[in-house]
Amino acid sequence: MSGVKYKRILLKISGEALMGGGSFGIHPEVIAKVAEDIFEVDRLGVEIAVVIGGGNIFRGLAAASSGMDRASADYMGMLATVINAVALQDALERMGAQTRVQSAITMREVAEPYIRRRAIRHLEKRRIVIFAAGSGNPYFTTDTAAALRAMEIQADVLLKATKVDGVYPADPEKNPGVEKIDRLTYLEVLQRQLKVMDATAISLAMDNAMPVIVFNLTKRGHMKRVVMGEPVGTIVEGEDHG
Repeated sequence: MSGVKYKRILLKISGEALMGGGSFGIHPEVIAKVAEDIFEVDRLGVEIAVVIGGGNIFRGLAAASSGMDRASADYMGMLATVINAVALQDALERMGAQTRVQSAITMREVAEPYIRRRAIRHLEKRRIVIFAAGSGNPYFTTDTAAALRAMEIQADVLLKATKVDGVYPADPEKNPGVEKIDRLTYLEVLQRQLKVMDATAISLAMDNAMPVIVFNLTKRGHMKRVVMGEPVGTIVEGEDHG
């Protein structure tokens, strides 16, 4: 593990990242590329946990805004994340990785129930652990679930995989001249309402001094570069690390 900066990581992947150019579902080539990047880091000896969203299949918040009961909509969104988790598990295992899916909603025929100590044991045995069904609670996003799981497994860093190179003060597609921000504090993210993760997730990371790195997963090899400590993406951390 020489040259590796982070020994244990929590990777947050949005469901939308799996759609490719489509508007719905899972694109086989995209999930294969995501699995390749994860497996590449796994071979470095890094312990990897993944939290995956379900927005490519169902968005609870969007359904709630259309009149559906929010709790019911969020539970449906959680079930969507299980589909993505099993798809990612399949892609990783076809490459030779050892994996486990743990679900916050019990469904023993599909996944293990989430048990913190068992998850840590899997990581220590070099199995990639994929956390599904968010936190198991409505009204909380998968970003918040990712921050929570990162604390629970005592990860060294929370990696937020996106389709952009980091955090920008404005939408780079609508503002071509805007420059990426390399480093932020938790308070700056909250005060400026930057779209890094939701406020609950950032507050949880701040309270527990968990660094968050936002990077572009669509660029091959970026995840490995982040784990090696290269200046990729945007890092969010406390004042004393500036």
